[in-house]
Amino acid sequence: MNFAALPERLAHVRAEIARRQAAGGWTHPVTIVAVTKGFGLDAVAAARAAGLTDLGENRVQEALQKIDTPAGRGATWHLIGHLQRNKAKHVPGRFALVHSLDSLALAAELDKRAAAQGVRVRALLQVNVAEEAQKAGCSPAEAPELAKQLAALPHLALEGLMTIAPFTDDRAVQRRTFRAVRSLRDALKEEGLWLATLSMGMSADYGTAVEEGATVIRLGTVLFGPRVTAPEEEAGAGGAGGAGGAPPDSRRFGPKRRTRSGCVSPRDLRSGR
Repeated sequence: MNFAALPERLAHVRAEIARRQAAGGWTHPVTIVAVTKGFGLDAVAAARAAGLTDLGENRVQEALQKIDTPAGRGATWHLIGHLQRNKAKHVPGRFALVHSLDSLALAAELDKRAAAQGVRVRALLQVNVAEEAQKAGCSPAEAPELAKQLAALPHLALEGLMTIAPFTDDRAVQRRTFRAVRSLRDALKEEGLWLATLSMGMSADYGTAVEEGATVIRLGTVLFGPRVTAPEEEAGAGGAGGAGGAPPDSRRFGPKRRTRSGCVSPRDLRSGR
């Protein structure tokens, strides 16, 4: 594929981040995670050439095919899709940040795998604010206690929260979702647990997320253009279209199952933009 438009698209995104941060009164840095899911190594190379060092994948297997390549080496890799426990062994030493923890059982498995390698795994707790059945993540009611349990694991570094807004063009709905996660983060701070990272916002809604205090945004389509194949959802986290002219995408979900924490997650939660 031709990614010649990537530098121009990235410049637009950065300008939009600056504008939205000014509107929200924020001055902290915002990390752009370029979602290469569904694209080949040429997208990885184009992202690196454009100065993007943080790259995201939804599926462990697809990520492994990119991480240990000339284009992928030296990048900071994020796992943003749902992680199955039997894939946890592949995470330590490969992914800088896991965005999608949603159960104590999964966290304990990651902790065990990290201990075996003598490392710590940095992670975020995914919160399903709208409690949508087709999405992974813990409910807001479960999140405070689960966050404290995860923070106590010796080989897991819980650094923040992640969420996916409902797939809608209604900015008010998007804003309520992102604001609820920020409020949860602030409430946890009052209880002595500071989680600095807020991973929220994708191609369709990153502007609103930035206004509400996002520190990490996950972008695919708005940077790379539409996927020719598997035009699915974005990052354990899906999203359509894009603020700033990103084309719409389709949204599909696999069969649902329940995690041990009681949260509902897709069997094959697919990524997209």
